[in-house]
Amino acid sequence: QQHNSLPCLPPRRKKPASTPRARRPRIRTAKPASRELLLLTSMAALSAKVIQNAFLAQDGPRTRHNPRYTCDFCALNTRSMHSVQGCRLSLADTSAKWLNTTSTAWISFGKQGNISCNATQGASDVLSIDKVDFLKLQNGSDIRGVAIAGVEGEPVNLTELVAEAIAAAFAAWLLNKKKADGLRRLRISVGHDSRISAHKLQNAITHGITAAGHDVLQFGLASTPAMFNSTLTKDAINHCPADGGIMITASHLPYNRNGFKFFTSDGGLNKTDIKDILERASRVYEESAHCGKQEQTGVVTHVDYMSIYASDLVQAVLKSAGNKEKPLEGLHIVVDAGNGAGGFFVDKVLKPLGAVTDGSQFLEPDGLFPNHIPNPEDKAAMEAITQAVLNNKADLGIIFDTDVDRSAAVDSSGRELNRNRLIALMSAIVLEEHPGTTVVTDSVTSDGLTAFIEKKLGGKHHRFKRGYKNVIDEAIRLNSTGEESHLAMETSGHGALKENHWLDDGAYMMVKLLNKLAGARTLNPNIGSKVLTDLVEGLEEAAVTVEIRLKIDQNHADLKGGSFRDYGESILKHLESVISKDPNLNKAPKNHEGVRVSGYGGWFLLRLSLHDPVLPLNIEAQSKNDAMKLGLAVLAAASEFSALDTTALNKFLQQ
Repeated sequence: QQHNSLPCLPPRRKKPASTPRARRPRIRTAKPASRELLLLTSMAALSAKVIQNAFLAQDGPRTRHNPRYTCDFCALNTRSMHSVQGCRLSLADTSAKWLNTTSTAWISFGKQGNISCNATQGASDVLSIDKVDFLKLQNGSDIRGVAIAGVEGEPVNLTELVAEAIAAAFAAWLLNKKKADGLRRLRISVGHDSRISAHKLQNAITHGITAAGHDVLQFGLASTPAMFNSTLTKDAINHCPADGGIMITASHLPYNRNGFKFFTSDGGLNKTDIKDILERASRVYEESAHCGKQEQTGVVTHVDYMSIYASDLVQAVLKSAGNKEKPLEGLHIVVDAGNGAGGFFVDKVLKPLGAVTDGSQFLEPDGLFPNHIPNPEDKAAMEAITQAVLNNKADLGIIFDTDVDRSAAVDSSGRELNRNRLIALMSAIVLEEHPGTTVVTDSVTSDGLTAFIEKKLGGKHHRFKRGYKNVIDEAIRLNSTGEESHLAMETSGHGALKENHWLDDGAYMMVKLLNKLAGARTLNPNIGSKVLTDLVEGLEEAAVTVEIRLKIDQNHADLKGGSFRDYGESILKHLESVISKDPNLNKAPKNHEGVRVSGYGGWFLLRLSLHDPVLPLNIEAQSKNDAMKLGLAVLAAASEFSALDTTALNKFLQQ
């Protein structure tokens, strides 16, 4: 029987008794098992039905070969099967334009061949699945969704079947990106943070990849930066480098959420890539109701990659200290991992370097996050690490977010080194190494930071947009135009360095601080975190700092059926007009996001949220009275837009 449509992702479900049971994916700790299967398994990332347990049959002599023929939307595994010599499965053009058309696969043979398929299309073989809007899972350059039921008003939309479809789509997207021929078998690393839905999603991701005939490196509990590093590490014993990596995380979001971040050796995927993968996954998911169970031919290998990653961090510090053994000996450093994935930093990084780590807290992974939100921007989280430093009389405190791509620090006096201070500190370190370089930040950084970078450090401050990927991509762009940039940072704690492949790595950023400490202690063994605090001396900081979120009511008649984004842009345009008539206010001459205005000894920025119907308002001033003047200027312009809820701003002004 010949099917001329693309294969689709099979759901995991019980088959009729007459159908042979599909085998589980093989699990190894060494080399792959032998390739003895005589099965054509298939997977598509976007379109149509199933070709399963298919055999190519043709009269005449046969020769044995093991090709996998691939296309943009599928990973057809024909390894270890008898087939016609020169037989080739080909698929129609699968460009982005093709996404919006209805196409079918076509089969080309040297001589006419037949495909037999044991998948049935009877009513009893159809699986009922819920409709899922895959594009709503996109969160910029990540995927985010609800994975655990129980929170009112938050239905689960990141199920195991959804995860399988996304994994299959990523594998096909990656195969196309690699421009691999039919013989290519991918290795994809999979790791997760401490979330309670991590294991079931890891299993689903693994199933989606291995069913496509590709191999999985399971890292278990891991950090997001480690997943990217796994695509660069050259370690044949541990099957690295991986062709791609998937991190299962939702950063600091509540326990019921989860999501995915994707990496290749070029770095994290961008928004366009994520949209592409989700569109493919949607087709896979929709057609999976008609599919039978598919045998998994990929191999699963468990790898202790976090030990490899941590060892690289240790070596970086040793190198900065002139390869002195235990360069942090006698230094007391406490770590707060927030019950996320950052606990490894104590035993695998700090202790081998000789640091005392007594008083470190919340190192055990717990996806319910019982102590505080693992977020360096969260007030309670920063209070927790500050108190740990003071209680233990530590020299330095370090705090990570859930998946360790963000971090912050606290000095021995309890002074927080986060947001503008952390950017200032990292800028001081980087500008010592690369004088005059450009530091790229997000849009909400302070005027004081600009003065610090440009006047004290002799660098250049390039303030860009919110979104860590936006900031990193802008730094990369500047370098491509000839403007040297070595640091890209957000006030959220995301920080990426050119020397570290532009990866936002919270652990590596803390290693840069440790490098500074280790180097200083080779000259003065008694020096503590004061060497870091001294680096940010002279940074002007506002007395009042506030962020107010103004929500747009999308159902309000004032939108007149338009989008919240168009409405928000209208508000910003009107604000610009109002500001231009006020002699006390000056619009920033160079600004890449929203409306930034200085006046009354401070500044404000009103911008449109990247994803939500919200206009965040940031205000910094030297007094509450000056901050209120800036807030009143915004309110005067915003009051003409009835769909904009200014309750939060009014509350601030009435305090």
